[in-house]
Amino acid sequence: MTETIFSPSFGNRPSYLVGREAVISTFVSGIEQEAGNRDRAMLMLGQRGSGKTVLLWELADRARKLGFVVATPTVASEDMLERIVEKIQEAGEPYVNKRRLPKLTSGSLSVFGFSAGLEFTRDVQETKSFQFKLTQLARKLTKQGHGILILIDELQANSPEIRQLVTAYQELVGERLNVALVMAGLPGAVCATLNDRVLTFLNRARKVTLEPLSVGDVDAYYQRAFEELSIDIPSDLRLRAARATQGSPYMLQLIGYNIANRCKAGERAAQGQIDGAIEASKVDFENDVCETTLAALSDQDVAFLTAMTDDEGAVSRISDVAERMSVTPDYAQKYRRRYRAGAPWLRALRRPIYGRLSAQPALDNHHKGACPLCGGLGRFVSICNR
Repeated sequence: MTETIFSPSFGNRPSYLVGREAVISTFVSGIEQEAGNRDRAMLMLGQRGSGKTVLLWELADRARKLGFVVATPTVASEDMLERIVEKIQEAGEPYVNKRRLPKLTSGSLSVFGFSAGLEFTRDVQETKSFQFKLTQLARKLTKQGHGILILIDELQANSPEIRQLVTAYQELVGERLNVALVMAGLPGAVCATLNDRVLTFLNRARKVTLEPLSVGDVDAYYQRAFEELSIDIPSDLRLRAARATQGSPYMLQLIGYNIANRCKAGERAAQGQIDGAIEASKVDFENDVCETTLAALSDQDVAFLTAMTDDEGAVSRISDVAERMSVTPDYAQKYRRRYRAGAPWLRALRRPIYGRLSAQPALDNHHKGACPLCGGLGRFVSICNR
C-alpha cells in the first residue's frame, strides 16, 4: 500500500497531486474556452524532481474527461512527431466512425486522406508531412466535437521536431481548430525555445514555473497519507519531515516513502526514525538529482559556483569571486557574461533545486556544508561589478 501513496521514482504517479491546483485550474479553464484561448498553450518550467511529468499526466486525465483526444506525454526526440500522430489515432478511434470509406478520386484523397476511422491511406501515410497529417486529424476530430491535446515532456532546446510541432500548432490555431499544447522542460531548455526566432508564437503561451510546494500543503498531505497507512506520527515530527522536503515534490515522495518503510502500522513514530528517513532521502536526492545536474558542469563551472558560496549576502563582487578562484577579474568576467546571457547552467539557479545548486530564498535554512555547492547559496546570488 505504501507504494500506491508514495512513489519516489521519476514519472511515477502518486495517488494525490500536492500543491498544483492553480496550474490545473488554469489549464482546465483554458481548454473549456473557445479554440485559440492563450491558456490552451502552456509552457511548464521546472527543475528535476519538481513534478513536471506527473503534472502532465494529470492534465491528460482532466482533458480526457472533457472529451479531448490526448497524445500522452511524448519525450522530445527524433521520432516524436510520428509518435504524436500514432497516439492521436489510437486515442481518437473510439470517437470516429470506423466504416471503411468508398474508394475516392485522387483529388478527394488529397483532401480527406483517411481510409477508415483515423487511419490514413497508404499514399498519405508514405508521402504527406507531419503537418498535413496533424491538420487532417484535427479537422476530423473538431468536426465531431472533440479536441486534441498534445503533451511534450523533456523539452529540448534547438529541436527541429519542436519547431515543426509549434509551427503546425500555430497553423491549427489560425484555422480555429480545437487543439491544445502543453510542453514541459528544464528552465534552460524552455528559455532557449522561447528565444528561438522561429518560435516567437510561443511567447503568447502561458508560462508556468513550478515553484516549491508550501510547507502547509506538504504537511497536510503527510497527515492524510500517514493516517491512511495507520502510522502515528506526532505533529511536530510530521512538520519536521514536511520542512525537510524544502518544497520539492520528489523529496516529498522520498521522505514519505522512507518514513513508511521505517515505521510500523499502529505504532507511534520516534524522532530517530524520522531523522533517519530524512537523511536517507537526502542521499537519494543527491544521487538522483544533484549528481545529474552537476554532471553537465565543467570543473570551472563548479569552481565559479563554489566561489560564490562564501558570500553571506545577496550580492557577490566579481573581484571577490575571481580572487577565490585564483584567476584574473577578466577571466571571471567570462562567467558573469554567461550568467547575464542566460547560460543554461546558471539559469538553473533562478529556480529551486534541493541540494547542491540551491539558490533561492526558500532554501535559506539548507544545511551548510551538506555538499560542495550548497553552503552559502541559500538565496539567489547576483553578480555585479562593485
